[in-house]
Amino acid sequence: MSNSDQFTTRAYTPVGSQSSETRSAFITRTYNHLMASIILFTLIEFWLFSTGLAEQIASVLLSGSWLLVMGAFIVVSWIASRVAGTSESLGAQYAALGGFIVAEAIIFVPLLYMANSMAPGVITSAAGVTLLGFGGLTAVAFTTRKDFSFLGGMLRWAMILALVAIVSAVIFGFSLGTWFSVAMVGVAGAAILYDTSNVLNHYPEDRYVAGALQLFASVALMFWYVLQLFMASRD
Repeated sequence: MSNSDQFTTRAYTPVGSQSSETRSAFITRTYNHLMASIILFTLIEFWLFSTGLAEQIASVLLSGSWLLVMGAFIVVSWIASRVAGTSESLGAQYAALGGFIVAEAIIFVPLLYMANSMAPGVITSAAGVTLLGFGGLTAVAFTTRKDFSFLGGMLRWAMILALVAIVSAVIFGFSLGTWFSVAMVGVAGAAILYDTSNVLNHYPEDRYVAGALQLFASVALMFWYVLQLFMASRD
């Protein structure tokens, strides 16, 4: 979840204040890269599971604390977003996006492995709900043209509180429960609104790869917790 304050290394003109042709080209590039990111993520997961590597990765990651995997998911999202948002080089943005997709694919393996073992079919259902939610929230941002930048501070606090909750659960050995997943789905929804608005209004014209990474991070966050809710409902 980046904001316009990241783009301070040189003067820039937000794409939201440029011509309709420039905005249209930027939006097309951003969402094409987002779609390509989702497809690449899916292909990596198919490859990991078809080769048997997913079972090995899941075994290693699940041998520790599952809560630490959850914490790693949030931290990796934040780091990749910062790198992409502050990189003026297109190559650096692509490197951040590619590295983030690979890291997310690996971190997702234990959750997908458990979901596939415990509740076959739940992954497809969760993916469908996530895409519907993303589409609906994106439509809200596009049609209202409201600037949701005011959500930035609240989202940062929410992510800090989530990390504190995860660390506390690891230290003191309590379960975060279903309500934590419900709250995080809400946070992910707010992140999609914020990021979509931010990309449309505040990103420079040359940061479409960074914009795609930002949106992909929010979609991944929603999918992560929607899938956990579906799994909890099958228990």
